[in-house]
Amino acid sequence: MKQVLKTIVFTLISFQIFAQIPANFQWLSDGSGYHDVDQGEIVEVKLPSQQPKTFISKAQLTPAGSSSPLSIRSYTVSNAGDKVLIYTNSKRVWRYDTRGDYWVVNLTDKTLKKLGKGLPESSLMYAKFSPDGKKVGYVSKHNVYSEDVQSGKLTQLTKDGTDRIINGTFDWVYEEEFDCRDGFRWSDDSKSIAYWQLDARKIRNFLMINTTDSIYSFNIPVEYPKVGETPSPYKIGVVDIATAKTKWMNIPGDPQNTYVPRMEWSGQPNELVIQQLNRKQNESTLMYINTASGVSKPFYSEKDNAWVDIKSRWEDGPMGWDWLSNGKEFLWVSEKDGWRHTYRVSRDGKKETLVTTGKYDMISPVRIDEKNNAYYFMASPDNSTQSYLYVAPLDGKGEAKRLSAAEQAGTHNYEISPLGKFAIHSFSNARMPSMTEWVTLPDHKPLDESKSIQQTMMRIRVASMDIEFFKVKTDEGIEIDAWMVKPNNFDPAKKYPIVFTVYGEPAASTVKDTYGTGRNRLYAGNMQEDGYIYASVDNRGTPVPKGSAWRKSIYKNIGIINIRDLAGAAKAMFEKYSFIDTSRVAVHGWSGGGSSTLNLMFQYPKMFKTGISVAAVGNQLTYDNIYQERYMGLPQENREDFVKGSPITHAKNLVGNLLYIHGTGDDNVHYQNAEMLVNELIKNNKVFQFMPYPNRTHSISEGEGTSRHLRTLFTDYLKKNCPPGAR
Repeated sequence: MKQVLKTIVFTLISFQIFAQIPANFQWLSDGSGYHDVDQGEIVEVKLPSQQPKTFISKAQLTPAGSSSPLSIRSYTVSNAGDKVLIYTNSKRVWRYDTRGDYWVVNLTDKTLKKLGKGLPESSLMYAKFSPDGKKVGYVSKHNVYSEDVQSGKLTQLTKDGTDRIINGTFDWVYEEEFDCRDGFRWSDDSKSIAYWQLDARKIRNFLMINTTDSIYSFNIPVEYPKVGETPSPYKIGVVDIATAKTKWMNIPGDPQNTYVPRMEWSGQPNELVIQQLNRKQNESTLMYINTASGVSKPFYSEKDNAWVDIKSRWEDGPMGWDWLSNGKEFLWVSEKDGWRHTYRVSRDGKKETLVTTGKYDMISPVRIDEKNNAYYFMASPDNSTQSYLYVAPLDGKGEAKRLSAAEQAGTHNYEISPLGKFAIHSFSNARMPSMTEWVTLPDHKPLDESKSIQQTMMRIRVASMDIEFFKVKTDEGIEIDAWMVKPNNFDPAKKYPIVFTVYGEPAASTVKDTYGTGRNRLYAGNMQEDGYIYASVDNRGTPVPKGSAWRKSIYKNIGIINIRDLAGAAKAMFEKYSFIDTSRVAVHGWSGGGSSTLNLMFQYPKMFKTGISVAAVGNQLTYDNIYQERYMGLPQENREDFVKGSPITHAKNLVGNLLYIHGTGDDNVHYQNAEMLVNELIKNNKVFQFMPYPNRTHSISEGEGTSRHLRTLFTDYLKKNCPPGAR
């Protein structure tokens, strides 16, 4: 049972690590309990007794002729509960292990069968049962297949899939920026499958070079549309399972200048519902598509002066459509009134009711409980560094009520059962590690008081980290959230070096009251013991719950307004805290944080003396079109904004100590950024240290000894150029 709880906690904390692969913790459809993986078996646990029983044993998971059971990466239970789909032997596709082998455990006839006979090992993707449980659909080598579970008959539904004609899944940039991976949907009657097709033949390959895995180097092509380049044109096809014939849907708009990040069956016969974005992603249109005629009908749209966020920005993945009233209404999230709120919209899009009301952001939905007129969601109206559970009447007739305990200040996470009766609740803050309990809802009472979070908090030893959350105001009058970790044996009469960790872009924030904040995984040792102040600030443009004006002020201003805020907050801290040694100021960051690090070093060279930048975008014109165009516009229209905000433009101003790190096999932020920046620094006779990691990706984690070497490099450079300790 310990393993079951451990898996649940991991699911709550890390739910986006393997997006669109089912989590191992899965509620029973009636909410009376759950399934999970425990010691290589699938167990079923009923609530509130919490007594596990074996649902799928190791014996049932052992193929004929084998002495070892299948290792469960994930699983899916059929709607009828009589079959279980086992995902195993998984392999990475870009960042995630989304291809592997699938087996079906038939609980009725006690059989275990492998799917995809004749297809390459570990090539199946996103396998899922048809609603009637008789077939399984999956993708292999960019083609969509259907397999009859009983007979094993395999039907190849698409035959034009290649490395560049992509059926049932997505190209690199859709996956990276829209969180789109699983690209096909079974119809409710199990007779057809709707799927995306992307034509990446018109996307230029970016050629990465592998010089380490053979004597002769070789290219690794990635279909990667740079900012300003048109995206892969898409189609939506509906293929008949019996005939394997596809009918293409007629969707208005140029498929090379629009996106479709969401597509589902609408719940009505022969009808799809899609979301289409324009190229700039500041206009969203919802459409119904009649699959018999292929005709599309727009019914709901919205525009924004900056960009329109899609579902994957506030929920785990873009899949699913939240229908209510037997399909007569649906829930929709919008920032149209300046705050992220949930609306209840009529099916025709003509009537909408605000469900979450007030001047605060709905951070993320948790559970829709239509039977009890309850909408559970996360919010934090009073402190943007934290997160709490709220419930509001689903009909919009009433105020939201906070359920998370007032005395548990920090970050909460919940998995709420269908029908909203039980929840697994986790809580942590920057001083306290994650704690977990079972609670009932809507009263939010622990199932077992002796194992409650409140009791655990009374027993647990609070971490010794001296972390302080506070606010500072810049010279522009912008109030910035920040945290600071002071050294051990801190003496306010002395002066200490300060090290900032930054991100600064719309994809992430760094000032969160959750466990792990204030700890530097790149430092080999203990920064507190060594005598560093460690700190971070969150600028305008970061995705924190402070309203859309805060988040979208960075539009066309990446590299400008965020850098000004970061530097302004640092300046305010120097003026407020006399114990900061302004002659020893360091900054570091990764990816977007690496870009911010470079810009701070180059734009504010007198303030930031030492910088360590990892995997940075040095030139905004090299990054992908979906991300960069969403936040910056089209370079054909406002190229000067891209240039002005790029670190390479300001590299000539370098004065301090710079360590620049990049993996040569980075498919996300290409290594060309490093070489372009290095050339600019050379041209301007700037001395710096450069560390390329051969054939490593954006995470710089591959290869024996890599992580240890990176920590050693980081720590040695910091200690040498920004010496620790009080003065």
